[in-house]
Amino acid sequence: MTATEETEPKRRVRGLRAQRHSGTEKPHGVPYIARNIPTYDILSEENLQRIERTADRILAEIGIEFRDDDVAIDHWKRAGAKVNGLRVTFEPGMLNEIVASAPAQFTQHARNPLNNVEIGGRNVVFSPAYGSPFVMDLDKGRRYGTLDDFRNFIKLAQSSPWLHHSGGTICEPVDVPVNKRHLDMVYSHIKYSDRPFMGSITAEERAEDSIEMARIVFGRDFVDQNCVILGNVNVNSPLVWDGTMTKSLRAYARANQAAVIVPFILGGAMGPVTNAGAIAQSYAETLAGCALTQLERKGAPVIFGNFLSSMSLRSGSPTFGTPEPAIGSMVIGQLARRLKLPLRCAGNFSNSKLPDAQAMQEGVMSMLSAVHCGANFILHSAGFVDGLLAMSYEKFVMDTDFCGALHSYLAGVVVDDNTLAMDAFQEVGPGSHFLGCDHTMRNYQTAFWDSALSDNEPFEKWSEEGSTDIATRANRLWKKTLAEYAAPPLDEAIDEALLDFIGQRKNNMPDAWY
Repeated sequence: MTATEETEPKRRVRGLRAQRHSGTEKPHGVPYIARNIPTYDILSEENLQRIERTADRILAEIGIEFRDDDVAIDHWKRAGAKVNGLRVTFEPGMLNEIVASAPAQFTQHARNPLNNVEIGGRNVVFSPAYGSPFVMDLDKGRRYGTLDDFRNFIKLAQSSPWLHHSGGTICEPVDVPVNKRHLDMVYSHIKYSDRPFMGSITAEERAEDSIEMARIVFGRDFVDQNCVILGNVNVNSPLVWDGTMTKSLRAYARANQAAVIVPFILGGAMGPVTNAGAIAQSYAETLAGCALTQLERKGAPVIFGNFLSSMSLRSGSPTFGTPEPAIGSMVIGQLARRLKLPLRCAGNFSNSKLPDAQAMQEGVMSMLSAVHCGANFILHSAGFVDGLLAMSYEKFVMDTDFCGALHSYLAGVVVDDNTLAMDAFQEVGPGSHFLGCDHTMRNYQTAFWDSALSDNEPFEKWSEEGSTDIATRANRLWKKTLAEYAAPPLDEAIDEALLDFIGQRKNNMPDAWY
C-alpha cells in the first residue's frame, strides 16, 4: 500500500462522516479500523534484546507459580519445563517456540456478520471499559452497578458508530447473585447487541457456560472452528498464575476461543517501580499464559495483553493515565510484534472522579499510547473513571466521541489528485478564498472530523444557549441515545434456547452472593 492510495477503511470513514452531516448516520459504520499510519518504535534492537534476556532470566531462574491447577502443571511437565511443586521454570526460548503455533491474526465473529472484527495485523478494535463495581452519572452520582446499568452501557455501545465490540463485564451487576450474573451478562450482550462480545472468566464453569451460550447462537461446529467469544484472564502479579484464571484460560483455548492474557502490574507494588523491569516481568507473565493456551489446544487464538500502571509513592494509591505506563506501552507493542501475536494494551484510563478535564487529559494520554503502540484490541476504550472503580455514563459518550476522532487519525493522510487540490488553486488563485469553490463543495461533508459533543459556536451563542460544559452535553446525549435505542433483531428460536439454558442453569444452583 502506498501513501497515494485511499484505503477502504478511509473510504468508509469518509462515508460515515457524510452520513453524520446528512442526518442518515447508521449505528454501524466501520466494523473495525485498518490503521493507515505506522506504529511507533522507541527502543533499539539492543535494548529490546536486553529486556527479552531479562524476561528469560526471570522465567529460568525465578519461575512462575501455577496454583490449584494440576492439569496446567501436567502440561508444563510434558512440554519439558522444570516443575518443583507449584514453581515452574523455563529454559530460554522455550515459551517462544510454543507460542509460535498461535495465529498472528484471527476473526472474531459477531451474530451480525457485518460486524465481524479482525484482531491482529494492522487492525484496531475499540471495546468499552471492563470490570467496574460502581456506575455514576451527573443526576444520581456514584452507586453500585445493576443489571439495568449493564444493559444501558451495552445499548450505548451498540448505538455508537465508533465502537466495534460490545465488551464484557462493562460494570458488575451487583443486584444479581455472583454465581448467576454471568448468564445474564452474556445474554444481555447477545440480546442487546449484534457485535462481538466477551464471556465470563471468574470460574471455569462460568467460562464454559459463556462458551455454551455462544454455541447456541452460532452452532457447535462453527464455534469449534471459529472464534466467537473472548475471555479476559489476569495474572496474579508478581509471577503467579492462580487456578481460577488458568482453568478459565484453558476452557477458552480448549473450545478454540481466544483468551486475552493480561498481567496488571502496579509499579512499586506488584512489580518494580522502573519501567524496564516492569516490562520484563509483564512479558514473562504474559508469555507463559499465551504458551499455556497452545498446550491446551495448539493453534487456538490468543491475545498478548498488558496493563502497566504507576502509583503514588506518597500515598500508595494507584494512578492511571500517567506518562510512564504510556511510554512503556510502546515497548510492549514492539515485543508483541516480535512474537507475531495480536496485542491488547493500554486504553482510556483515568483516576478522575468526574467526567472532567483530568479524566480526558489522562484518557487521551493513555489512549494515544494504545493507538501508537500498535494495540489491536483496545479494552477500556470508553467509560473508565475513578481508577476503574466506576463507569461514568457521561464519560462513556465523551470517550466514544474521542474514538470517532481516532478513526480519522488512524486513517492517515490521503495523497491523490483530489486531496492535492490543484483544481482548487487554479479556480481560486491568489488573494481569494476557498469557501465556495467546486473542490470545497465536493469535499466539505467528509473533509473534517465533526464531534457530536464539542461546542464550536461563538461565545455569545454558547452563552445564550445555557453556557453548558461538555459533561452536561454528554448527559443529554446518553439519555437521548437510550431513548432512541432499538435492539437488533434476534432469532426467536435462539432467544428461547438461550432463556431455557439460563433457566436450567439457575435452577440447578442456589444463589451465592460472594
